[in-house]
Amino acid sequence: MHRLKPDVDIVGNLLETVLEARPDSTFIQSLLFQYRERGGLSKKQLEGLYHKATRIDTIPPNKLSTLEAIIKRKPTRYKSALPQATPLYKKDGDTGHMLEALLVKYPQHKRILFLKAKYDNNETLSVTESEELKKFYKMLH
Repeated sequence: MHRLKPDVDIVGNLLETVLEARPDSTFIQSLLFQYRERGGLSKKQLEGLYHKATRIDTIPPNKLSTLEAIIKRKPTRYKSALPQATPLYKKDGDTGHMLEALLVKYPQHKRILFLKAKYDNNETLSVTESEELKKFYKMLH
């Protein structure tokens, strides 16, 4: 984090002051640990610190307003909505039409019944199977 005056650390000072006032607060202890380890806090964590610090009377208002300015300067991240679920396999209308036409003419044809079962189970037909289907359809017409 790039600071204009590196010797002035408002967030660190506020964390220590709040921890002195409330030594049993595990939230502030974890924030202080994370601040020391990573060098900064997220916007939500800073907002939590601000709400805790406003309840302590010994903290001067100018430090609270500086913390509020730091919070406002941080970007707000929004979660986008999930995209619409699309089916993994999209049935080919031509293949279905050819299979139906062939089954009307030859309802007991084993190979066509096999291809129809694959088509109905949303399995992709291989190139050779689709070529075979087209060949059967040409023979029909």
